[in-house]
Amino acid sequence: MTPTPAVGKDTMHQNPQPFTPTTTTTTTTTVAYAGGDERRGPLTMGQANMIRCILRDDPTHINIHDVWPVPEGTSSAAVTDALRALAGRHEGLRTTFPHPPGSAPVDQAVAAEGTFTVTVLDHAELPADPAEYAESVARAARAGRFALEREFPMRITLITVNGQPAYVALAFSHAVADGSAMAILREEFAELLAGKELPGLTSLPPVDLAAVEASPAGLRKSEASLRYWERILRTGPQEMFAEPRGRRPGTDEEARQVTLRSRRGGRALAGAARRTGHPEATVLMAAWCALVAHRAGQDSCVTAVPSANRFHARVARSVTTTSQDALLHLDVRVPAFDALVSRTWGAVLNAYRHSQFDSVRLWEMIDRVTAERGSHFGRDVVFNDVSALPAPILGTEAQDGDDAEQELTWGPPQALPTRMLAFTYRTTPQLHISLWAAPSVFTPEEAEGFLTGLVLLLEAAAAGDVPMEALAEVTGVRPAERGPDWLRVDGCWVSPDAVRETLGRAVDGLPVRIQVTEASGAEPHLTAYIACGETPLTPAEAHRALTALIPAAGSGVLAPHRYVLVENPPAEPDRSDAWRRLNTIDEGTGRSRQV
Repeated sequence: MTPTPAVGKDTMHQNPQPFTPTTTTTTTTTVAYAGGDERRGPLTMGQANMIRCILRDDPTHINIHDVWPVPEGTSSAAVTDALRALAGRHEGLRTTFPHPPGSAPVDQAVAAEGTFTVTVLDHAELPADPAEYAESVARAARAGRFALEREFPMRITLITVNGQPAYVALAFSHAVADGSAMAILREEFAELLAGKELPGLTSLPPVDLAAVEASPAGLRKSEASLRYWERILRTGPQEMFAEPRGRRPGTDEEARQVTLRSRRGGRALAGAARRTGHPEATVLMAAWCALVAHRAGQDSCVTAVPSANRFHARVARSVTTTSQDALLHLDVRVPAFDALVSRTWGAVLNAYRHSQFDSVRLWEMIDRVTAERGSHFGRDVVFNDVSALPAPILGTEAQDGDDAEQELTWGPPQALPTRMLAFTYRTTPQLHISLWAAPSVFTPEEAEGFLTGLVLLLEAAAAGDVPMEALAEVTGVRPAERGPDWLRVDGCWVSPDAVRETLGRAVDGLPVRIQVTEASGAEPHLTAYIACGETPLTPAEAHRALTALIPAAGSGVLAPHRYVLVENPPAEPDRSDAWRRLNTIDEGTGRSRQV
């Protein structure tokens, strides 16, 4: 899987719920707006990253949406006036991305004035669950790719009842907004309807942000980020959930959303933060990483943190997309939880500092490093804490269960482009987390158990320091089960049988033997013997063929360190010493750089 972020709302596709409202009429209103000066400049790194996804991915997966409740008694004119004010206030909403057909944009253009349309759906009455109906309208508007070069980046539907506004349902182009930007706009929309005067803008508009990123200091920051990512890609686990039942992240799975609402969790998190003297966000991240690594049977946790790159004032309230992952690599080899919390603080800051990069160069580096290592980096785990955003998104304040001591609820299935995705919406007065866990590695009971186990860990951490070796006992979460043939190679869990099978397919069925060499004090090395007969083959060609299959191969596949080519298989092909006694035709590594 790629390091492309998934931020704002939930960015996975979910089918709208089948509501059947009473009689509706549909009208379209054109609204004119005017803002500042006409401007043009290069893309920001976040824009370039998301435009790459927009041009490639299903629009229902990459477009994002939100629903803004309208206070009772508000007129339609007041709603359109507020929307007009937002368009005039924020350059990001007046931005398009001109480019010739068949090419990708490299510039952004800010209009001084223009128009947008509002589709008005007027109903005799709304369905029994009007908020969910509005959500389905907004989600349906995500269908269809935004025309980046000309389309206003918000698709706006005003839902009314007998002419009285009730909700604004919106779909956004991810090139101009992310979850934080939607929350800012939602907050400002509510303040405008309340008659409040908005404060002056304090964060940079996209054109100015791009100039900062292109400055010498900005370019140095990008280079440092690429080096940081490369260290993790070269040394960290390539898939967190490497186990026999796992699937590689190259193919999406359908996963159901399970949501935890827990006042117990909220109290426990606050208590653990007080006892350890660290912020709640740091304690929650430490608990998340501890439990993920424990469940995966890993010495470290690699997790993407998409909402992490708004910690600087110049982008904190900018209406644009800053959608670039912070990649957290946290070593969990500590005696107890308090030490992990202390380690987490520095690791998170390090990840945040390295979340600004040239996405094209990042992709080039990922392709190069994974080819050299003979691996495929899986964006297996995503943790998106949006609880600190300036306004709630997803309408969480309108959902039931705010008084729940602890409850779990299930939602419909969604396409999951990773193995584990969590959104933390609130931490007080209750802990409110939604989790999507791939069914290939989590049964429904295990997904529920992970969330309840997280609460148990926080409760234990609020009472005292928790030994890391006691996580299974404290949380009830059991580590992954692997057979005796699985071993750690280059920091990754690897199945030699899976390597042999995949390499055999890569070389068109030629006989293959994988030998494991375990030197004292060192990690095992894998040597692949290939009986190529009359087939012309080199170690580099075998490596390239294997690497091409790894993204879609089963779990636990990493390229061997060395390839040895022989003419024919031995009489006893199941014995490694028999392969070693054969005459060697060629040998070498397909890796252009040793790991």
